[in-house]
Amino acid sequence: MNTRKNDASLGQEELEAVRRQLIRLGPLHPGSMSQQYHACGNPACRCHHPTNPKKHGPYNKLTYVYRGKPVCRFVSPDHVQEIKARLATYKTFRALIDRWIKLSIEKGAAEFFQPGNRSRRKSTSPAE
Repeated sequence: MNTRKNDASLGQEELEAVRRQLIRLGPLHPGSMSQQYHACGNPACRCHHPTNPKKHGPYNKLTYVYRGKPVCRFVSPDHVQEIKARLATYKTFRALIDRWIKLSIEKGAAEFFQPGNRSRRKSTSPAE
């Protein structure tokens, strides 16, 4: 029984550590960045050269899903590093939330369910 209390307090300490890390996170943004190259509509442009096309770009594209809808935004070169930092912070946020959920599930299992004692529903047949 004492081991259970130690496990529970360890879990609570880990939960508190995760909460503190979450509070310290700065600005974040979901999604990913990619670089795109495009061909324009001018047939005489260098991007339409038959043997050596040189497409326009690179253009930095931020793609993410918000409220079930995909969103794409082109990011100016001046803001690429800030957006990348926010994307990294978002990944940290997701990892911390996943850790919090795992610890909460483990804590709930220790508090509400006894090890080795799985509750099984007795089937009741209509003939009884």
